[in-house]
Amino acid sequence: MTTTNRIMLVDGMALLFRAFYATAMSNYFMINSKGMPTNGVYGMMKHLFTAIDTYQPTHVVCCWDMGSKTFRNDLFPDYKANRGAPPEELIPQFDLAKEVVESLNIPNVGQAGYEADDCIGTLSRTYSEHSQVFILTGDQDMLQLLQPNVNVVLLKKGHGNYAEYGESTFVEEKGITPEQMVDLKALMGDSSDNYPGVKGIGEKTALKLLLKYENIEGILENLDQLTKGQRSKIEQDLDMLHLSRKLARIHCEADLDCSLDDALFYIDDEKMGAKFDELEFRNWKKNIVGM
Repeated sequence: MTTTNRIMLVDGMALLFRAFYATAMSNYFMINSKGMPTNGVYGMMKHLFTAIDTYQPTHVVCCWDMGSKTFRNDLFPDYKANRGAPPEELIPQFDLAKEVVESLNIPNVGQAGYEADDCIGTLSRTYSEHSQVFILTGDQDMLQLLQPNVNVVLLKKGHGNYAEYGESTFVEEKGITPEQMVDLKALMGDSSDNYPGVKGIGEKTALKLLLKYENIEGILENLDQLTKGQRSKIEQDLDMLHLSRKLARIHCEADLDCSLDDALFYIDDEKMGAKFDELEFRNWKKNIVGM
């Protein structure tokens, strides 16, 4: 079945953080006359418009984390506990970014208790039945969502530089399936999300085991085939292995709904211009929208 809908699911957190840190490193916060820093939001808009120009979506939805606590913290209280508070210049820009997205008639979607990833996963499953979905993010974890009709577009340095993955390009490059990525993270853990996986098993060993035994179940059924060291590490950390898998998997059944009518991409130039001017975005016609 051919489809004309091209839906872009935007990882709002990833774009905002990336844009903020790109200029914050040199203390360039673009503080306007009201004392509001706007560097993150300005840069986020640049990323967004560049991607829209490149991928020409018919529909756009922007997904957000809602607060810092999610079901993963209930499972494992140390989840992401290694992350400090965001810089004070970024904090007011979270709400500001949503306001600006809203001024473009793009729905802001989030669900308490879930991360933006889970919202993107849920919507990608729903939409991909009838449409082509592009996930715009900087987060490699999203690659586990690849399936027919779902591509992941990873932001690279600069504007308009992307690493785009479909299911087959991922398998070709990584040697494993998107689904196996969850088990890979469960085995090796994830230091940025602060869960350990199996202590002493790194990416190389984890990949080797998955290529041979397919998944965690296959590995556990063949423990007697493993080296003594591998076996004892896995047996020692068995509970953590199962828990890490739950933490690694993007939850695609979040309770949210965003109709395609609401997501239809249509910019009201007057509404957008008023918002950009109110925030004192300099040269936005040239730098952001490319007019």
